[in-house]
Amino acid sequence: MDYGKYRFEQQKKLKESRKKSNTVSVKEIRLSPTIEGNDFETKLKHVRKFVSKEGAKVRVSIRFRGRAITHKELGQQVLEKMAEATSDIANVISKPKMEGRSMFLMLAPKSDKDKKKK
Repeated sequence: MDYGKYRFEQQKKLKESRKKSNTVSVKEIRLSPTIEGNDFETKLKHVRKFVSKEGAKVRVSIRFRGRAITHKELGQQVLEKMAEATSDIANVISKPKMEGRSMFLMLAPKSDKDKKKK
């Protein structure tokens, strides 16, 4: 076998492996700690679309503005509600935690193994 043919085969394998690999993107949804019911449902639909159709990880963040930072528990409740609402299609990667003036939660799509367990 000559070197040219060998190199061609290697490039072909590399191309195939790139086709099969998929990149996982991270989408972000921003909420406020005082979000109302219908607005929450709309944001929930977006999260579901990102996780199920695109297979993306989702970072749900809550930005505290002004005096709202004194009521961190409201933000915590909203994030826990989001985690509970998406528990059928997503796993929680990181629990809600504060970072500066915002609190965030990371969600990732459930793998096939996780879906079979339920």
